[in-house]
Amino acid sequence: MKDLYHVIICDEYMMDMKMTKFPGGGMSFGEGPADCLRREAMEEFNQEIEIIRHYYTTDIFQRSMFFKNHQLISIYYLARFTGPIRFKISRVAFDFKEMKNGNQSFRLGDLRKMEMEDLTFPIDRIVLGMLKKDYLNQ
Repeated sequence: MKDLYHVIICDEYMMDMKMTKFPGGGMSFGEGPADCLRREAMEEFNQEIEIIRHYYTTDIFQRSMFFKNHQLISIYYLARFTGPIRFKISRVAFDFKEMKNGNQSFRLGDLRKMEMEDLTFPIDRIVLGMLKKDYLNQ
């Protein structure tokens, strides 16, 4: 991996809520996690990725923030783009004209500077802590 200190983060306005998170989405019926990751990369970035390895799967109970009586299982992978980044990398959070459901923008997060509070969801915060520990020895 060329730069072990930077990760892609996504600023989204969804379900009438601002959120900053690691990019991703839901798995479709009949799809495996790796296939889902490749599909989501094409949908969100319009770029192919190479999966490096599985990184973490939720090992705690996490209630869904949006759907009553649902829980989440999140699967994280380390991956890299197969070519140069061709999508816009913003320098500011929520780099879109209006807070409209479905709008999103992407930024580079620097593991050396990111704080847990920079991410909206508890599982993303756990993974950020793991990345800091693994790559920064924090």
